[in-house]
Amino acid sequence: MKNILLVDGYNVIHAWPELSARKDNLEDARDKLIDMMASYGAFQDLAVTIIFDANAVSGAAVFENLIGHVSVIYTQEGETADSHIERMAYDMVRQRKLVYVVTSDWVEQMVILGAGAYRISARELLQDVKKVNKLIKDGFSESQLTYRRHELESRLNSDVVQRLHELRKRV
Repeated sequence: MKNILLVDGYNVIHAWPELSARKDNLEDARDKLIDMMASYGAFQDLAVTIIFDANAVSGAAVFENLIGHVSVIYTQEGETADSHIERMAYDMVRQRKLVYVVTSDWVEQMVILGAGAYRISARELLQDVKKVNKLIKDGFSESQLTYRRHELESRLNSDVVQRLHELRKRV
């Protein structure tokens, strides 16, 4: 069973400089956050859910969409992301799941801790995402170099290599 990561979407978008710079195009900022969380969740083996406020959208109903391995939820009219996250965290903790909630909202953090979940600030998550991205990049770069050539010669002792070269010259 994977641990759960609940992300207060707009809270993180406003807290991360790279996403905050895209505030004029919220769809672009949301897509970037979803993409970043997909990589992070896969690497950390987390079930990631991002919750966005739609409480001010007239007639909005809860909308849930699975994008890659990330679940994205838009709240219904009159429901904040905070209240949705609180309810989800409470229910999941009662099901004995390990739940982490990402928000920099101090009041929300206190409510989450009271529900039995763990809190991660947006700044702490950003630091961890950067660390994971570096590990992925370094691992990928290393594997590219490692897997470029696998010659038999590099895996045999020198006597065997010399005997094989002599055989090849005779042919």
